[in-house]
Amino acid sequence: MVAPVTIKDLVFRYPGQSQATLRGINLEINQGECVLLLGPTGCGKSTLALCLNGLIPHLISGEMQGQVYIHGVDTRQTTIGELTQKVGLVFQDPEAQFCMLTVEDEVAFGLENLGLPRQEMDERIKSALALVGLSRERHTRLDRLSGGMKQRLALAAVLAMGPRILVLDEPTSNLDPQGTADFFTHLATLKAHRYTILLIEHKLDDLMALSAGSGQSLVDRVVVLGPDGHLLANGDPRSVFRDEAPRLLHDGIWLPQVTELAFRLAQAGIPLPRFPVDAVEALDFLMPLVRARRPGPRGHLPPVHEKANQGPDYSSALGQRVILRALSLAYTYPRGTQALRGLDLEVREGEFLALVGANGSGKTTLALHLCGILTPSQGKVFLDGHDVSTWPRDRVAAHVGYVFQNPEHQFVTGTVFDELAYGLRLRHVPEGEVQKKVASLLEEFALAEYADVNPFKLSQGQKRRLSVATMLILGQQVLILDEPTFGQDRANAYRLMDEMCKLQQNGHTILFATHDVRLVAEYATRVVVLDEGRILFDGQPQALFAQREVLRQAKLNVPTLYALSQTIASSQPTWPPLATIAEYCAHLEACGP
Repeated sequence: MVAPVTIKDLVFRYPGQSQATLRGINLEINQGECVLLLGPTGCGKSTLALCLNGLIPHLISGEMQGQVYIHGVDTRQTTIGELTQKVGLVFQDPEAQFCMLTVEDEVAFGLENLGLPRQEMDERIKSALALVGLSRERHTRLDRLSGGMKQRLALAAVLAMGPRILVLDEPTSNLDPQGTADFFTHLATLKAHRYTILLIEHKLDDLMALSAGSGQSLVDRVVVLGPDGHLLANGDPRSVFRDEAPRLLHDGIWLPQVTELAFRLAQAGIPLPRFPVDAVEALDFLMPLVRARRPGPRGHLPPVHEKANQGPDYSSALGQRVILRALSLAYTYPRGTQALRGLDLEVREGEFLALVGANGSGKTTLALHLCGILTPSQGKVFLDGHDVSTWPRDRVAAHVGYVFQNPEHQFVTGTVFDELAYGLRLRHVPEGEVQKKVASLLEEFALAEYADVNPFKLSQGQKRRLSVATMLILGQQVLILDEPTFGQDRANAYRLMDEMCKLQQNGHTILFATHDVRLVAEYATRVVVLDEGRILFDGQPQALFAQREVLRQAKLNVPTLYALSQTIASSQPTWPPLATIAEYCAHLEACGP
């Protein structure tokens, strides 16, 4: 039987680049298999996805060598129209694929282009929407859908075209934890229907915990691309994560948290019987270890990457100067959506504050008010005691830097170097100092080789790093970042957050909106939970993780390691609530055998 996907000696180089993005890729994906594709930012994951549905080489130019076969047919010898009925591609941003106003019309659009009879179109629309759980929303306008619903609609529009191969390029990047869990559940349904799936994804904890069918993991195989575009690993998840953990961490590739915990413990001389890939397995291996250990000093553990809660905690910040204040803040968008509802918030100088909540809870709207981009429908925002509405935008921008959720919204020049230099030159910084500062940040954010590249030609992860760097270079006292680690590999996510941590320790105030509760546990000194434009919770991360009802209402999940800690404590009452790898390592270090 011919494999649905066969790749032989694939090499691809984009125009103007000296090095190939993909180098000698050989890979087969079997019928009904779900393959997880991992790799650092810029390694070629999205490029490989584009090769599977024929956009490369038919629409995207470049030098391609080798072959890609879909059901035994060379993609070079097949039209894109034919390939779209065999391979469905879903991108990170679902709205980039939409062109109609309602759910039904969006799914029908591709079918109309195929010239299908009306009855067959109706059956396909009905079936596709049922598979992704959107049957009730068939006649709903797209602007009324949540982020999770939009992503499922993008998947439904692809499914209706009839492909049996699905290529999903970080489909949950924009989704809150509940939306992510729902999407993965629907993927499990598709796998049960024998769809062949190639999934590019960073959210491994939820993914590896999900089962499809009779106790089988959703992910059958893990394929890893190295930073130079070579195939680095190819095997079942446990084997890849166990055997390649040092290399994966070195190359900045995400691992499931419990797998990384096992690796760190093994480094410290506290090995587990085998590497777990989900919390259930980790519990089986940890419980004997926990029961066998007693309090007592042990040798020093090797350093763990995390910089958990290094700034002042929320209680110690109560006496500090209030740098931002929102009073009775309310905002209604022109179409009538009420995003903020009489919200009060104080942010103190030097805090590292996380804004969390479901898609549509008001995080971005609040952030845009705090930096003066939006004007409230009612209420006030004060910056260091001054009404922001009375200041010109450039004066506010000199004090508050804002990094947009979509990095492309803030690019204004033709090269990466000029993008970083732009704000400094506007402030008439001497050119010698501009050159020095820009060169330093290009190195720090791994963008030096792209200095002369147009920002819009960067990968999504590279665009995000550039957008953050453009704010850091200006040195504002307050930095507000909307999903700063969106689309980032492990190395770059931590590089960004560590840089924020350094700034916070030097007196800067950091606010970041995120769906990643792992980063909240590791970095935030305070967390504010929004729900339908109101503050649902305001306090320290550990206090939030203990409030299941708040998490449920805000569609957040408990960090994997915190949930594991709670399970351990249910039978070992002295076990403390731990939420990060650093905390687990430190605690187990203090418990001798």
